[in-house]
Amino acid sequence: MKAVLQNFKTGEMSITEVPPPRLQPGGVVVQNVASLISGGTEKAAVELAKMNPLQKARARPDLVKKVLAKAGQEGLLGTVRIVGNLVSAPLPLGYSCAGVVRQAGGKVTDIAPGQRVACAGLGYANHAEMVYVPRNLVVPIPEQVTYEQASYVTVGAIALHCVRQASPSFGESVAVIGLGLVGQIIAQICSAAGCRVFGIDTDPAKVSLARSNGADAGAIADDANLQAEVMAFTRSKGADAVIVAAGTKSSEPLATAAEIARDRARVVAVGDVGHKVPRREYYEKELVLMQSRSYGPGRYDPLYEEHGVDYPIGYVRWTENRNMQSFLDLVAAGKINLDALTTHRFPIEQAMDGYALLLGKKREPYIGIVLQYDKDRPQPAKVAMAPPAPPKGDAQIAVSVIGAGQFAQGLLLPALKKVPGVRIKGVATGSGLTARNVAQRYRAETISSDYKDLLAEQDLHGLIVATRHDTHAEIVTTVLNSGRSCFVEKPLALNKDELRGVVKASLENPGFVLTGFNRRFSGLSQALRREMEGKTLVMNYRVNAGPIPAEHWHQDSEVGGGRIIGEVCHFVDLMQYLCGADPVAALATSLGRDVAKPADPDNLIAQLQFADGSIGVITYTSVGDPGFSKERLEVFGGGMAGVIDNWRSLGISGQGRKINKKCRLQSDKGFEQEMAAYVDGIKTGLSPISLQSQVATTLATFAIRESLRTGAAAQVGDLETLLAEDA
Repeated sequence: MKAVLQNFKTGEMSITEVPPPRLQPGGVVVQNVASLISGGTEKAAVELAKMNPLQKARARPDLVKKVLAKAGQEGLLGTVRIVGNLVSAPLPLGYSCAGVVRQAGGKVTDIAPGQRVACAGLGYANHAEMVYVPRNLVVPIPEQVTYEQASYVTVGAIALHCVRQASPSFGESVAVIGLGLVGQIIAQICSAAGCRVFGIDTDPAKVSLARSNGADAGAIADDANLQAEVMAFTRSKGADAVIVAAGTKSSEPLATAAEIARDRARVVAVGDVGHKVPRREYYEKELVLMQSRSYGPGRYDPLYEEHGVDYPIGYVRWTENRNMQSFLDLVAAGKINLDALTTHRFPIEQAMDGYALLLGKKREPYIGIVLQYDKDRPQPAKVAMAPPAPPKGDAQIAVSVIGAGQFAQGLLLPALKKVPGVRIKGVATGSGLTARNVAQRYRAETISSDYKDLLAEQDLHGLIVATRHDTHAEIVTTVLNSGRSCFVEKPLALNKDELRGVVKASLENPGFVLTGFNRRFSGLSQALRREMEGKTLVMNYRVNAGPIPAEHWHQDSEVGGGRIIGEVCHFVDLMQYLCGADPVAALATSLGRDVAKPADPDNLIAQLQFADGSIGVITYTSVGDPGFSKERLEVFGGGMAGVIDNWRSLGISGQGRKINKKCRLQSDKGFEQEMAAYVDGIKTGLSPISLQSQVATTLATFAIRESLRTGAAAQVGDLETLLAEDA
């Protein structure tokens, strides 16, 4: 399918052929007929990407702060490499579209294939021939509304939510400052609500357009008589509400709003304007200043937008979905004239002409810019890339990649690239958008949104799975059943049923599975193990993990599995590697013993007992100083002591010897060694980590959870007991 993408690093935009998105249970796949280019939000995003690094840093100091913090933890060289890989990833443009449903997920019961729908959401309702959109960001299109009109749904919902924030009553006067696309729609909504509307803009043509579509009066923003004209319009009272829809870094629109507002009026800012509020003017009139955030309650809430958890109508009357539907109802009733706002139409193949208008490369006035699509064009999931360059060297191990998010692009794939004799054959991603960029960088032959397409290739030796945690067990089982070996980023499974399925597939097929417990492959941990080999160990692992919001997908028990299964598994595995024995029992407690939360506790202490008599304590916390080192491991045994500090240094002492190792430019968490070990495993047919060991680590995380629930020690179990439970 064709999609409009932008490289954040270079700012370059392109119309690129990528696989269509994969259907997920909670949403629908839509074949677009029309999408709307936003002259505000999209222009800002495009201009940011086109800035040089220094300008980007000034525009987004919050991102700079995160990069510096990561460099302090991971090292400068590693951070530069990770950030460089990530910023070069293509970003989809667009957030408002309309089309025909082609597929509906299993959790969607009220929208069916063939239905006309309008879609919203950055990262979902893209300028692309096919889009996947979660259910709460989709609304049916009324019969009287065209696809083109429906493609305005996001901007219309933004305008409608802004008007609701202003709370105008029938007969009140509303001044709208800024008559771009959003301002024009706001003016029409206020007029439809029985308000008297006064439009203000720097462009006389936009004022005239607003007046021809329902505004009762208007004036030029820099008119010396503006205040007098508004006072005359409002019968010397001033505006009951002022809506600022201008896009400027200046705070002048807020100053103008104070001048023309009546006593105790409402001022609502929806545009990206400066917020240096003239206090005296706002104080003397006791004005209420509000910020309108996007298109209604539910925005920026993953539970609402991604998981489909609606707000009860008795508590939240106008959610973003209900605002979208209400806007289309106004269009269907003829209360809003969108045809008058559409100044340009381009087929998707000519989308760059539309962005040339936004960026001022084409000197033409514009309001609404619509992209058009052929809704009947076939959209195969698999796309062939250009033939790769002839392989270098001798035997080539062909590996395909399933999932190419931040972790895969920033760490796994750069590490795999360094392994001699490996070629990446195919790339599959759920959205389809990042697949081409990754495939081009690593010279892959095939891209797809369906990972099963990759399994159809004959000369394929292994696959790397770096998808969300809830998909791991299913994909690993499918890969193993195809006869290939599989690397899967941790965790291996989220529950015993999933784990049992993976074990059976592994035992019944020639390939192996390797879970991404990278720390055991680090040169630091391997050196520590050599010194501690044969000793009964006392281990203490402190993890200053930092907080993750409860609504983050990592914390979702169904998607991410929680922080114990998804992260603590790393530290269980490393202790297991160092002492050379499986964990047999776990006892855990959490801060405040808050075990009723759906998410795993972020602050806990887990005590582990191992089969050789070794013991370990994992202290995992999110309440520490984020600038403090993230990980510290202390190991004692046989008169020796060893310390790994944040994977930047190793110190070992005892028995008259001292060993010190330091990683100066980047931390050594073992990713490169891990990928090399996986490739060697494909060659030999043996997993670098035994299946029993991987199962024991996973079962230990389940035992930690069980101990938190019961308050008592929990037995870990092993591969045989896992299979016996099923029998």
